[in-house]
Amino acid sequence: MRPEASALGPALGPALAGVCESLGLAVDAATQARLLAYLALLQRWNATYNLTAVREPAEMLTQHLADCLAVVGPLRRQLGSSAACRILDVGSGGGLPGVVLAALEPAWSVTCVDAVGKKAAFIRQAAVELGLRNLSAEHARVESLKAGGFDLIVSRAFASLADFVTLTRPLLAPTGVWAAMKGKTPTAELVELDALPAGIDVFHVEPITVPGLDAERCIVWMRQQA
Repeated sequence: MRPEASALGPALGPALAGVCESLGLAVDAATQARLLAYLALLQRWNATYNLTAVREPAEMLTQHLADCLAVVGPLRRQLGSSAACRILDVGSGGGLPGVVLAALEPAWSVTCVDAVGKKAAFIRQAAVELGLRNLSAEHARVESLKAGGFDLIVSRAFASLADFVTLTRPLLAPTGVWAAMKGKTPTAELVELDALPAGIDVFHVEPITVPGLDAERCIVWMRQQA
């Protein structure tokens, strides 16, 4: 199913193209249209269900889409862009970054989980309207999920690093990795890193630049120690 043309396209299309170019992402016109259709759907549902505090489309483009697009390159480097990987997006909210990852990488199977039913319902509707067959959503607390074996577990401002890895540890594949999207480099806050449970290796803290956003961003990469 092809996404309907978004009313945001004429206003935000050039800005989205500029974000992709700044990040070095080759995103075809159909995928850009899909991302704008997702933004329009998020804005429409937000009027009733309060999925995000950000209301203005231009701000949503920067604070949501651009913020998630900025991690695509690092995730591709880690996973391989053509590899058939299983990804879990924890505390996905309105589908960020899960919807964006599913749109850009059809080979990745993306599962979004959120404890709020209306948010999981929105992601399911987005999967249908955007034609993303590789995207699914679970309405559950992440610790109640049974099926594991995820190659990558990602979160965007879900919880502390310790809670993130503790709650999802049974779901990670033996060779899998965690990617925690953070707003501030946690090496400046050693308390959070020191609170990680035993057996967790923080193997990289990667600074991320988000086009148009004047704020610190990073990915905290973690894995289980051998």
